[in-house]
Formats: sequence, C-alpha cells, structure tokens
Amino acid sequence: MNKEDICFMPAYEMVEKIRSQELTSLEITETIIERIEKINPILNAYCTTTFDLAREMAKKADESVKKGEKLGLLNGIPTSIKDLMQTKGILTTYGSKLYDNFIPEENDVAVQRLIDSGCVILGKTNTPEFGHIALTNNKLFGETKNPWNIETNSGGSSGGAASSVAGGLGPLALGSDGGGSIRVPSSCCGVYGLKPTFGRIPRYPHLGINFLTMDHYGPIVRYVKDAALMLNVMKGYHPGDPNSFPDDDIDYVEILNEKPKKLKIGYSTTLGFGKILEEEIRDNILNQVHLFEKFGWDVEEANIKIRNPELAFTTQVGIGYAYDFQKDYKNRIEDLSPDLIVTIRFGLDNSGMNFGKAREKRKQLYEIFMKLFMEYDILITPTIPCPAFKPGWLNTGTTFPTIGKKTLSIMTWMTFTFPFNMTGLPAASIPSGWTNSGLPIGMQIAGRRYEEKTVLQVSKAFEEIAPWQDKRPKFN
Repeated sequence: MNKEDICFMPAYEMVEKIRSQELTSLEITETIIERIEKINPILNAYCTTTFDLAREMAKKADESVKKGEKLGLLNGIPTSIKDLMQTKGILTTYGSKLYDNFIPEENDVAVQRLIDSGCVILGKTNTPEFGHIALTNNKLFGETKNPWNIETNSGGSSGGAASSVAGGLGPLALGSDGGGSIRVPSSCCGVYGLKPTFGRIPRYPHLGINFLTMDHYGPIVRYVKDAALMLNVMKGYHPGDPNSFPDDDIDYVEILNEKPKKLKIGYSTTLGFGKILEEEIRDNILNQVHLFEKFGWDVEEANIKIRNPELAFTTQVGIGYAYDFQKDYKNRIEDLSPDLIVTIRFGLDNSGMNFGKAREKRKQLYEIFMKLFMEYDILITPTIPCPAFKPGWLNTGTTFPTIGKKTLSIMTWMTFTFPFNMTGLPAASIPSGWTNSGLPIGMQIAGRRYEEKTVLQVSKAFEEIAPWQDKRPKFN
C-alpha cells in the first residue's frame, strides 16, 4: 500500500488495521504528518500542528492494542480540531489576534470525547475570526485554499477542516456550524459534512453568547460511515451545555446497514426565497435527486413558502457579536477582520425590539419546517448556489461572483444552509458531482429534528450509487 492510499483510507478501515496491527497507528500518523508537511504549505489548512503530541498518542494507541486493553471506537485515528474549540495545552486562537497567545486549561467536551475514544490529535485547523463568515481567512494565519483549485477559497468557517480532509491531511475533522460552516466548506472541498440536530453534540466551554443557540458541532470526513463513527463518540448530554440532550442509544454505524423501505423525499432549489443559483448547480441537483427513486423512494418537488429570513438571522448574529466584542471594537478595532467590524456595527445599531422580531421570525420558520416534515421524511436542496470562488477578501474587501445579472453576497452564499441553524434541524452536505471546471458540487440532505438516523441512511444510499472518493486532488 502506497503512502497516498494510506492518507485517503477511510477511518473505519484504519480502525480495523490498527486493531490487527496490519498497520500501526504510528505508521499511519507518520505518513499523514509527512503529507501535511508537504501539502499544508500549499493549502494552509492547519494553523497549528501538534506532531509530537500526535506521535505520543499514536504510540499509546498501539500499546493499548498490544496489551489487549479495551479500545475506544476511534483508537489510533489521526484527527484535526477546528481552531474554535478549546484544546488543553494547545494554542487556541479563534482565528483572532485577540487570542493569539491563548492556551486553554481544559478541552472542549467534544474534543475530550474524541481523545477518550483514542483519537490522535494532529493539530488545529484554520477558521475566519470567531467563525464570523463562510470564507476562511484571518489576520493571524491567512487564507485556506481549496485542494481542487488553490486559486479558490475553501469556504468556511470550517474551511481548514474541509480542506485538510479533501487534501488527504487526515481522515477525520471536527468542525462547527453556525450558519453553514460545516456544510459550505464541505460542498466547496468535495467532502461529507454533517450538522447534527442542535444539542446532539454538547458545546462546552463556549466563548461568548454569539451563535449560542445556533452553533452545532459535527464531523467533516470523506466517508459517511466515518461521520457515523464520530457521531457515536461525541453525542450525548453534558451538564455544561444546557441545550444538550441525553444519548439516544442509537449506533449510527450499525444503522447504516439498513435502508428505509419507504421514504418521501421533497426537493427545492429555492427554499421559497432564494433567487440566485448557478444553472450548472441546479441541473446537477435536479438530476441527482431522482437517483433515490432506485430505492423505491418517492421523490417530488416540495412547495415551500418562506419569506426571506436573512434579516432575522443577521440581527441575532450581529447583536451577539456586538455584545461579545464591544470593548474590543472600541479599543482594538485594528486587530479585527473588516467583515467582523461591519457585523459588530450592525449589531450595535440594532434594538431589543428588532431582536424580538428576529426571534419571532425564527419561531415562524421552525413551524414552517415542522409542517413540511410532516409531509416529507427528507428535504434535498443545493448546499450552496455556486462552487468555490476566489474572494479577494481581507486585503481588497470581499468580492463575490455575479450569477446571471445578480451579485452573490455572503448571505445569498448561505441561502440553503442558515435556515437549518435557525431551526436546529439536522442537515448534511454530500458531494453530488463536478462542475465543468472541475470543482465539487454539494447536495444538502436535511431531516426532521432528532432524525440524524434518516439523514445518514439517505447519505449512505447516495454514496453507494454516486461515489466520489476515487477522485483525489493533485498537487504539483
């Protein structure tokens, strides 16, 4: 087996090879470290690496096998952590100069659960400042590139995570999603990303109030089964997160062996309010969604009537950022990202009444989706309205592409993703094809509250009939 094959091996296969010692965790880890050292200078996916720690953890994982100890579900598997999650003893910057020397004294709960399962921590992946935008760039570490075309951005805010997985720099990545931040970069980079039901994976400790009721943790991987493995490890109640709920006792790996006999799948290319969508993306989704009919499932266009909830979303987010960073806005504005400054100003200019209106809109949006999912088991949409692009961001101001006669904005970029943060519903992005220029296209698969089971089963079914993993990015 050559080194590249090891780097692109599914984590679930690595688990078995480590258990049998056909390959050791240390061998796998060293191979991936070698690739990171070669490729990361091109992609800038990792902002902080922890190779010495990774080697120690890999040796410990191999020793556990040799001693016949009870093994964690992910024993010996190299994993990356987004730089928005606290990691004990490891630099955690949140992509901001405000935290350029912050070394946490405890792990985030999700990180600790991954470590307890035997994961080998390779390092932290890049993110925009405090995850405030769906493009990955910051003043500390710069821009993260897309492995399929390094002239384009990786998406965000889990852009480093998605770029690392797509580039073969680790099979598992922990990301977070406050408005599309797992699904957008997964679509851009041609990988699978799952945003579980809000509260499925606890978040503690959490910085500030922003995204407090919308931010989901979840896996970014190349194989659906690997996402199920990570979900098995991270799910379940923790007292530090009042929004978390008890473990459902579902083995998400095991349920992938089942396919629902009957499903009613609805699809939409607008969600009732979206007005910008590249024709190539629309055609791909409309063609691919009907592949589900091969399983005997019903597929039809869903009639969704939603008034654009963008203002409600940006009001809540803006007020959250304004509250969290009002002092830094006054005293250290030169250290903040330009787009974050705009967001904070918007929040400072808002009122309590506007916040109340936003909450009411959010309640109405949830009720619309509640009724929709009484009729459909799954909703399919594009993940993003166009493939990855070069934003020209930070130095010259954000520049978005024009589709038809309309110019994309950061919110229209997230048209299909942010409503599922406002409602807390589970949603995944799965690769569904390629543009003529060779960039990945993502399909979003959304489900009812608590129904990660169905989202994963439908994702696995699509992976079987439209696999993408044989395609790998090339680097000179």
